[in-house]
Amino acid sequence: MAMRNITLTMPEELVRRAKIAAAERDTSVSALVAEYFGALVQQEDGYDLMWAEEERLMQEGLPMRVGEITWSRADLHER
Repeated sequence: MAMRNITLTMPEELVRRAKIAAAERDTSVSALVAEYFGALVQQEDGYDLMWAEEERLMQEGLPMRVGEITWSRADLHER
């Protein structure tokens, strides 16, 4: 995958803490940001797929047949 540089503006304290987190994980701040955005996009894609499936099911409808009725109204109201 081709990589591209971007410029981000963040509060200094956030940058400081991100550098510490990256060092603790033996990685870079860039790798942490890429991992976070990758997870975010993957989550959004999954959400979109879920809604597409829900819409398909609503359009298709659900088989809600009663089946053969073996009782009468009187049977239901019998005490």
